[in-house]
Amino acid sequence: MATQAALEIVSRAQARYVRTSARKARLVADLVRGKGVAEAQAILAFSTRAAALPVRKVLDSAVANADHNHGADAAGLVLAHVTVDEGPTIRRFRPRAMGRATRIRKRTCHITIGLASPQGAGAAPRRRRSS
Repeated sequence: MATQAALEIVSRAQARYVRTSARKARLVADLVRGKGVAEAQAILAFSTRAAALPVRKVLDSAVANADHNHGADAAGLVLAHVTVDEGPTIRRFRPRAMGRATRIRKRTCHITIGLASPQGAGAAPRRRRSS
């Protein structure tokens, strides 16, 4: 398979402010990075981690973007670019003993998936828009 630098990104999708920590979502993202679309969907469908659901939704969105915007076939695409970045942390306070309070950190993350064609630039035919 070609290296990630040689792959041209056909489509991408992003989910922002997902209510899971970036560390937990990265464990799921590492499972599917570099895999084909069908294999990645199968891995995410049978994963027991809660973060697999938002990653799967972003993958389905990226596949739909590739089909609608570029007319690309999902069978020939690979997950070339899978990143999970930290989002803003929501802070709450929990009362503790003797009048004190403890900070509760509710972490969020941004999940980005870029699909590429392993053959290179000419693999995904562009569909003309009528407007």
